[in-house]
Amino acid sequence: MAKISIIIPVRNEATTLPHTLPPLMAQGDLEVIVIDGESEDETVAIAQSQGAKVHSLPPGRAQQMNYGASLATGEILLFLHGDTLLPPDFAATVRSLLAKPGVAAGAFQLKIAGEGRGLRWVEWWVGVRSHWLQLPYGDQALFLKKTTFEQLGGFPDLPIMEDFVFVRQLRGLGKVAIAPQAVTTSPRRWQRLGVFRTTLINQGMILGYYLGISPHRLAHWYRSQKQKRESS
Repeated sequence: MAKISIIIPVRNEATTLPHTLPPLMAQGDLEVIVIDGESEDETVAIAQSQGAKVHSLPPGRAQQMNYGASLATGEILLFLHGDTLLPPDFAATVRSLLAKPGVAAGAFQLKIAGEGRGLRWVEWWVGVRSHWLQLPYGDQALFLKKTTFEQLGGFPDLPIMEDFVFVRQLRGLGKVAIAPQAVTTSPRRWQRLGVFRTTLINQGMILGYYLGISPHRLAHWYRSQKQKRESS
């Protein structure tokens, strides 16, 4: 069976890694690589205590994931957010989907751990976007063969939207398949800013990208919106 390397870019994820890592470390046929972006909490110590391979870089999700991929020894790469749980049978699904003709990559459906009609609407929209537009985002645990990743040169060196741009490039190589199972991610992003505001900001980022606005300007605007909300 093809070996799967799971790459987890993190920064200040001490509260989430105790839930994310144990199910992965219990499977002996996986490689788990945590790339820390100068965390200020106990992220590194927790990852090390769980038995993951841990490396540190300056913060930046794209470069963290690319570095993790360069260290990976598996034929398959799976990029996982630190606050996201994979379904129990994910490994068989990943191998099965990538073995299908014409499939360049894959991702999972999204389940958000929380109550509320707004979160269910987000899940529905993610399903529509993923299946019909083949545009899953990073929180859906993107996976692909390492050879495909290297063919594209890895994630683009952008301060934001690196997963969006990368998936658009992947579609030029083949289908981006969506697994029937869902990953379960933390609701904190939507709880912090609100479902409507978070959705509006995300769509504004995409519109700005298509209008040719610099990713650095978009990243600055995104951070300013978060800061305004958190200080209000």
